[in-house]
Amino acid sequence: MALHNRWIRTALIAAAWALVGFVLSLELYFNSRAGMEGKPVDFWGLAIPQFARAAMWAGLAPLIMMLREKLPLNRGRWFGGVTFHLAVSFTVMAVYYLGRIYSYFLFWPEETRGDVFWTHAQKGFYGRNIIDMAYYWGVLAFGYSSEIYQRYKTEDLRSAQLEARLIETELKALREQLRPHFLFNTLNTISVLIREQKNDSAVTLIARLSALLRMSLDPSRAHEVTLREELDFLEGYVEIQKARFSDRLEVNIDIDPSALSLRIPNLLLQPIVENAILHGIAPKSAPGRVDVLAHVAGDRLHLEVRDDGPGLPPAHAHLPGIGLANTRARLEKIYGTDHRLTLTSEPGRGVTVQIEIPRRP
Repeated sequence: MALHNRWIRTALIAAAWALVGFVLSLELYFNSRAGMEGKPVDFWGLAIPQFARAAMWAGLAPLIMMLREKLPLNRGRWFGGVTFHLAVSFTVMAVYYLGRIYSYFLFWPEETRGDVFWTHAQKGFYGRNIIDMAYYWGVLAFGYSSEIYQRYKTEDLRSAQLEARLIETELKALREQLRPHFLFNTLNTISVLIREQKNDSAVTLIARLSALLRMSLDPSRAHEVTLREELDFLEGYVEIQKARFSDRLEVNIDIDPSALSLRIPNLLLQPIVENAILHGIAPKSAPGRVDVLAHVAGDRLHLEVRDDGPGLPPAHAHLPGIGLANTRARLEKIYGTDHRLTLTSEPGRGVTVQIEIPRRP
């Protein structure tokens, strides 16, 4: 692949210089026709020197690029560098011009018979030769443009990498904030079971908690997991909560099979379900229910968690959500504005949290 790209690059450079030679030839051809007042002009006779000029600059370009690196224009506070490159560009132009005149004397003596070399050279020196100096400075400009572009790409890549690391760190910090709350509640449930001498239940709960912590603390666990993996974690969490609430808690999970393979942020549903249990089921004396739903609509994945608790107080019914700040922050970091999180509450009928995110297979 690298060799293939190198050949393509070489071909493009050769084509660019050939185009320069062709443009020079056309310009000289039409200028000559205008000066000859309609008399025939040999295009290729004019074109060959122009293509030779372009070929010369194509060969000199790497040398000029090397000189630019060894002696940049800002060498000696610009004066030294600019002076050096002015002298080199004038020297190259003069050598090429004198070589071209000498070739006329050498290969077409009948056209220069009677002329003196230096007189002919002085008489033929006109503004058109300055274009060779312009080529030299054009190559320099190309070199500096390429350098600036490479610096921009490097800085852009570094910025993207830094931003990715910052987002990863922030997501990790936000995810870490989810664990203590859940852990303390579960440990408190275990202590209650031990005080009530329900040792078998306590041991079972400890085993389930250990399995969940192993999954949660696994450093290789990605920031995004499939919905199926998230549900595996959630079911373990629900089993722990059922041990705490006994027959007072019912959790219904209804997932569209086509959504199971889609990717969602790791530990997205667990804190929302925990929130529903704490604020929807715990305050009730009667049994309560939490529903976890998911379906796919077009290119969007819709998730929903709802409870049948007392709902939020009227003063808080339109707030973004109790305990949902971390979830909202994580969604913003991952999806930007391409997501939706809404919370609705009906007094006496519970709270519903709806999340809409892009469909990611």
